[in-house]
Amino acid sequence: MNDGTTTERPEHSQGGTYTVEGQEFVRDSNYISTRVTRDGADGYPVEAGRYRLVAARACPWANRSIIVRRLLGLEDAISLGLPGPTHGERSWTFDLDPGGKDPVLGIERLQEAFFARDPDYPRGITVPAIVDTRDGAVVTNDYPQITLDLSTEWAEHHREGAPRLLPEDPAERAEMDAVMRRVYTEVNNGVYRCGFAGSQEAYDEAYARLFTALDWLAERLADRRFLMGGSITEADVRLFTTLVRFDAVYHGHFKCNRNKLTEMPVLWAYARDLFQLPGFGDTVDFAQIKEHYYVVHTDINPTQIVPAGPDLRGWLDPHGRESLGDDPWGGGTQPGPVRDGEQVAAGHSPLAPG
Repeated sequence: MNDGTTTERPEHSQGGTYTVEGQEFVRDSNYISTRVTRDGADGYPVEAGRYRLVAARACPWANRSIIVRRLLGLEDAISLGLPGPTHGERSWTFDLDPGGKDPVLGIERLQEAFFARDPDYPRGITVPAIVDTRDGAVVTNDYPQITLDLSTEWAEHHREGAPRLLPEDPAERAEMDAVMRRVYTEVNNGVYRCGFAGSQEAYDEAYARLFTALDWLAERLADRRFLMGGSITEADVRLFTTLVRFDAVYHGHFKCNRNKLTEMPVLWAYARDLFQLPGFGDTVDFAQIKEHYYVVHTDINPTQIVPAGPDLRGWLDPHGRESLGDDPWGGGTQPGPVRDGEQVAAGHSPLAPG
């Protein structure tokens, strides 16, 4: 399952190119679609300890997988590699690790794992990626499918009390899939369609669609605590990673400036609710997020100056949404403390004060 388009564009094979003059932004959604499954149908069976999830904290698509892995308690089953917040034209690098190498894979650049799978791999090197530690080759970078498979194919390795992120009822699942499609096209990818628009017309259309969708989401969330009701689901994970970056980067850097998140009362309370739940806010590194966007996207921020704001202390303010549902875990339990070595650095989040 890819939740974007498959339109082929020349810039998709040109690393570091985001904005094309005169054109709308079209995301490259051609991923390595191999899956890790219970039956090993694609040659990669579920096996605790075999795979490494490489996921940069700065990236919203990767942040999804970090959250789901933590919520489901898969830390012992799938290890986590954390590249730094910036990258060159072709690859994320492990510059935060001692010696600049991933301690498990022994590589400096994620690109090496893609080339171990395909020496002529022609596209951008993206996170999240699941890498087979046996041969160091990437298995998949199909980010929407990765989190779905963590919920389903890896179920026998979930922690006791892990929340059910995918509804069992077919009608509810169909509704959630429709919600997630709109969240993706209009919001997750919508902010990029604003920021990387190559014409005024493309920007205006993306801007209108983005805020129409945000208004729709605010209306939906006015009388329910989470997108599908009183407990968290995959849909909330997908929306959260965009909302948590909204004021820090999308409002200014991507020109999504009708309102700040803090000026949209329902969405701001909803985002704070999620942020304060274990598994959500404790995966968010605001310093890395800002460094990534403002340093990497030189076509729209050529000076690479990283802004000092915004003030992040409001993320810990009471949200008052408990009356809409008092069990976010749907009968399960919250995850335990963040594992040693996986904590957000001090000073990079209001949950990790410096």
